[in-house]
Amino acid sequence: MDLLRRSAAILLVGMLLPAPVVGAGADTVHGIAMQGVPKYPADFQHFDYADPTAPKGGALRQSVIGGFDSLHAHIVRGRRAAGLHLPQETLLARSWDEPFSLYGLIARAVELPADRAHVVFHLDPAARWHDGTPVTVNDVLFSWRILRDQGRPNHRSYYAKVAKAAAIGPHAVRFDFKPEPDGRYDREMPLTMGSLSVLSKAWWEGRDFGRTSLEPPLGSGPYRVAAVEPGRRIRYERVPDYWGRDLPVNKGHYNFDTMTYEYYRDDTIALEAFRAGAVDLRREADPQRWASAYAGPALDDGRIVLEALPHGRVDPMRAFIFNTRRPMFADPHVRRALTHAFDAEWINRTLFRDAYRRIESYYPNSELAAHGVPSAAELAVLRPFSDQLPAAVSTEALRLPRTDGSGPRGLRRNLRTATQVLDQAGWRVLDGRRVGPDGQALAFEILLANPADEKLALEFARTLERLGITAAVRTVDSAQFFARLNDFDYDMVLHQWISTLSPGKEQLFYFGSEAADQPGSRNYPGVRSPVVDAIAGALAGTTDRADLVARVRALDRVLLSGWYSVPLFYSGVDTVARWSHIHRPAVNATWGIVLETWWAEPP
Repeated sequence: MDLLRRSAAILLVGMLLPAPVVGAGADTVHGIAMQGVPKYPADFQHFDYADPTAPKGGALRQSVIGGFDSLHAHIVRGRRAAGLHLPQETLLARSWDEPFSLYGLIARAVELPADRAHVVFHLDPAARWHDGTPVTVNDVLFSWRILRDQGRPNHRSYYAKVAKAAAIGPHAVRFDFKPEPDGRYDREMPLTMGSLSVLSKAWWEGRDFGRTSLEPPLGSGPYRVAAVEPGRRIRYERVPDYWGRDLPVNKGHYNFDTMTYEYYRDDTIALEAFRAGAVDLRREADPQRWASAYAGPALDDGRIVLEALPHGRVDPMRAFIFNTRRPMFADPHVRRALTHAFDAEWINRTLFRDAYRRIESYYPNSELAAHGVPSAAELAVLRPFSDQLPAAVSTEALRLPRTDGSGPRGLRRNLRTATQVLDQAGWRVLDGRRVGPDGQALAFEILLANPADEKLALEFARTLERLGITAAVRTVDSAQFFARLNDFDYDMVLHQWISTLSPGKEQLFYFGSEAADQPGSRNYPGVRSPVVDAIAGALAGTTDRADLVARVRALDRVLLSGWYSVPLFYSGVDTVARWSHIHRPAVNATWGIVLETWWAEPP
């Protein structure tokens, strides 16, 4: 969740502030959503997933694998410590039970026109840094400039879309945006600016922003750094006089007196630390460990609690991805045939104890996933491209090849289909090997970054042997993996896409034709489709949620029809082990666990 919880909506505020109108048609609002209107009204008291009666006190200790050497969260250099969001605040606060909506935090109200050509943030005069000095419009302008010029690459890109920025009063700042090539404005930019981390100009001036540092920056948030042991642990303590503690977006949040991140060399040691009581809470990603590693007296007598908490966010679309830049995978018939050879049901049962569900969408576990036959709204999106798509995209229900899960015997029908498709595409078996029309054997490498994935890849490779196809499995270290990924230097790679509940222009970075030749893009398969370009390119300008859902589902159908990957598995739940003195609210957020709303049992 820490990784998935950074996106947005029509923004802003718990308390409305009378403010001058700065542009024709500009409305002052308490919150903004990416499409439509925010869920919570101007007079809301707290988010539904937070318990405003949660007690304050106690401690939360979590484990982290690896190490850290920097407390600077805003540059690429260095290994950042966990939890650096706790002392830091943004202009607006994210709601985690909506696709993308923001509400008032440092900025208590927002003005924006219908075309979103600009946005005005009205700062809360009560906002304070931890040294007691006020958060000012000069801090906001400094933060935008320094992150635009020296921040992380994504920040530089986003904040460069601001044409001009200026203070328009002692507590108001206005950002005007550059128009897109079509003359319209990027509808996400007001939310992007609302997600701006506000930095102290007075603290940062005189320091080298581009250098890593173990000096805690001055913050304004609910916690401050209390103790640091580089590479071993970092502890945060709650700020008792935190200026924003009574804001609606913060009610029921930030309940622990201290939050500590303990660093361990590997996950096996971290698991043992949890079992020994040195760690209070642990998120478990391994279904084998989830099924058996927590057994013992503490689990039997209720001191350790295991919970599988359903969520509504988009799970990662994890898959074996074909590189269509390679001649052997340029033919969609070959890609389709190999997809038939993957026995997902048997692998899920034998390797993962049936802990997962098969991915059948590029947006699994969400309302964005296409299912069944296309709706009327989806057909309206697809109709202009009917002459460029297989007829089945518009007429048939989506369904990946399946087996009965019994193993080799249950896979026979799928392998017969795969053989027929390969034969028809000109790939014949010669001396036990599948060869193409040019006489070249169908042989390739599956690139992995994680040794834990080797069993999965080797099972797939063994099945492909029955079709006369040779697949070598190669695992490399993280640095080499991402170097090859960025250069598209692979035949097939096991990797993933992470999408939000509010997909936008990033989908062109994932699947757009221009990104296919852009090193470092996430168009791993090399998709080059005018249909994908058109549908994905229209997402960011969508103003209605139902229309967005229809467009994403249509895009999903087009991507699936291209057989660009062999989808793997997702869970749809967050599996959490906790000691029983740690408690959570009764309501789980749509996006999943929000640990800031949990608390410790009073002594």
